[in-house]
Amino acid sequence: MARWLWILARLRRQLWVRSSLYGLLSIITALMAIVLDPLIPADAARGLGAEAVGSILSIVASSMLAVTTFSLGIMVSAAATVASGATPRAASLLAEDAVAQSALSTFLGAFLFSLVGLVGLNAGVYGAGGQLVLFVSTLFMLGLVVVNVLRWISQLTVLGRVGEVVDRVEEVAIRAMADYAADPAMGCEPLLPEDCERAPDGAVAVFCPVVGHVQHIDVAALSAIAEAAGARIRVAARPGAFCVPDRPLAFVLGAEGDDGIGERVARCFTVSDSRSFDQDPRFGLVVLSEIASKALSPGINDPGTAIDVVGTLVRVLLPAAGVRAGAVIRPRLSMPVIAAEDLFDDAFGAIARDGASLVEVAIRLQKVLDTLAAVDDRRFAEAARRMGEESLERAMAALPFKGDRRRLRLDRRFAES
Repeated sequence: MARWLWILARLRRQLWVRSSLYGLLSIITALMAIVLDPLIPADAARGLGAEAVGSILSIVASSMLAVTTFSLGIMVSAAATVASGATPRAASLLAEDAVAQSALSTFLGAFLFSLVGLVGLNAGVYGAGGQLVLFVSTLFMLGLVVVNVLRWISQLTVLGRVGEVVDRVEEVAIRAMADYAADPAMGCEPLLPEDCERAPDGAVAVFCPVVGHVQHIDVAALSAIAEAAGARIRVAARPGAFCVPDRPLAFVLGAEGDDGIGERVARCFTVSDSRSFDQDPRFGLVVLSEIASKALSPGINDPGTAIDVVGTLVRVLLPAAGVRAGAVIRPRLSMPVIAAEDLFDDAFGAIARDGASLVEVAIRLQKVLDTLAAVDDRRFAEAARRMGEESLERAMAALPFKGDRRRLRLDRRFAES
């Protein structure tokens, strides 16, 4: 995805963008009544009782401001609940919820529409025809408000709950993993992870000028740069990688005499303080693992949520099994693929550590990892078996009761048989 399309997609998910569009549309609708005023017969307006629109707008203006303020307070409270009860990394998904954004934007748009309409009525700019148009628009706006209030009430019953947060993270994580599985090298030549940071002979390293995480790589722009310079570019930092000024983002080969190519290549990498779900399938695994670890903390002590997350991680990981490199449409670029060991460490490492002393969590981990070890992918299966052995060793060392250790050992033997 080109950088401008990625930025546009991110903007589309922002609350202030949707609210601004709704507000602008509401203001335009209220002002259109002035333009359409001469086209409406005055007798028709009086016959429909359009004179009552002022009273309706006053009620809508006063109520929508209160509803908007109240709803924003609920959103802030729910985000704080998610950050403390699940993980702060999932709070951003709450702000991107389409139902919440539509409700808040509709409430704000109704308030602005009523405000502009009242100003026009008091200023005397609406004739009888304009009042009729304003009356019909007000009825339509009230219908939208009622629909969004009902949707908002339904959303409030689950907003901020841990299970709903897990579902949100699962959705974006599966989408990112499916995109990765479809084209793990983003149309570039695939590169083994252990080779991504080793500088090729004669290559020029491109470094990151700031500290942060790679959020997005504009591979189309990188390919254009390489084609124009007749060079090859080896990407060293996939989206999600943590960058510091002495860690290379990429290596450029065969661009002798082009002193500015390093700066142009660096501009194709978007680096920010936090990670993004879009091109980073590992981030979804990390966030789900954090939710499980928080549930296993002594202050919460909710192993059931951790077990639920373990099952969710299976659904997220399965698309990554048996992935094959897609068609190479950018032959001058090389991109590292994600090692299966890294996927399993992100998904189960923290859960195996924090749930080692809980036999129900340890048994579920063994069953899940045994299932993943049976897939038809050698690297994936080896990573699952390695994680299973490590989690078993942790649990055997942490479980104080001999009977729990015997149960876990029997489950392990049964899974291996």
